Amino acid sequence: MPKKPLIEFTDKGIYCDAGDFYIDPWKPVDYAVITHAHSDHAYPGHLHYLAHHLSREVLLYRLGPIDLQTVEYGEKIHRNGVEITLFPAGHVIGSAQVRVECKGEVWVVSGDYKVQHDGVCAAFEPVKCHHFISECTFGMPVYQWKPQGQVFSEINNWWRYNLENGLATVLVGYALGKSQRILQNLDLSLGKVYTHGVIENTNQALRNNGVGLNPTERITPETPREEIRKGIVLAPPSSVGTTWMRRFGPYSFGYCSGWMAIRGAKRRRAADRGFVLSDHADWDGLISAIDATGCEKVYLTHGYTATFARYLAEIGYDAHEVHTLYGDEEAEELSQPAAEGEER
Repeated sequence: MPKKPLIEFTDKGIYCDAGDFYIDPWKPVDYAVITHAHSDHAYPGHLHYLAHHLSREVLLYRLGPIDLQTVEYGEKIHRNGVEITLFPAGHVIGSAQVRVECKGEVWVVSGDYKVQHDGVCAAFEPVKCHHFISECTFGMPVYQWKPQGQVFSEINNWWRYNLENGLATVLVGYALGKSQRILQNLDLSLGKVYTHGVIENTNQALRNNGVGLNPTERITPETPREEIRKGIVLAPPSSVGTTWMRRFGPYSFGYCSGWMAIRGAKRRRAADRGFVLSDHADWDGLISAIDATGCEKVYLTHGYTATFARYLAEIGYDAHEVHTLYGDEEAEELSQPAAEGEER
């Protein structure tokens, strides 16, 4: 009789039967280990949650009162003889890879991750394992990220140009992860940073968790438009095309996303400028991360799973596609409550 695997893929999520817990389940379960607070990984309705301590306040903000236990990276939790340890994923503040070990068998569930250190969240840390569960959101050779410094030089030069030409500057990025990365790398000698309520609520949750962030000011109906034009506005994807954004006109609108690497993506999002900035690993990053684990098998959860699985098989990996409900963070912006006076 074949040995039962330590980790299984079920209709509720990634499951460890020996420890009786799920990792990033999408249906209600008794015990959920959460890799990070994006809504395609952190669903409501579980009886008990385990996550990294820097995810605490964002999870409470997004999910409301929950039974939440938090741990540090490297801290070991034991359930029924199974050892659970969180390691940095480098995706967003508080994101983690979940290492699961039982009787010498080791699996790592990476959640979402990037290997390019952004200077904001804890840097990705390779974890040795027998089985590695990986995303491949950008698992195509066309996705190759520029150095972060180069991207922010482009962003700051664009902001400076807008200031010199009387245009408001609106920069779009996800509320959790991208917005904090942008905030910490802007040239604040140019002006103040104004925020949409969803982004400011997320920033405040992180500050409540002890995360040091550069100063920001929430935009309210009373915020003078002439003052906003002297700074830069950080906005979530859900605000694009709304009256909330249109009131800043005339403005130049930029979009930060890995999808901007593809010709036509900027046009499809109606942006004036597209900046290639992603909190996911690019093609080379995915391959280097998998290589560093020394794993025997790879399981691909979301993204270009078929293409990437074929490539991994060609270079000698035992690679498998698995079905999950994980995906791009754009949907998670639509699940966040708008602040009073703000539109979707």
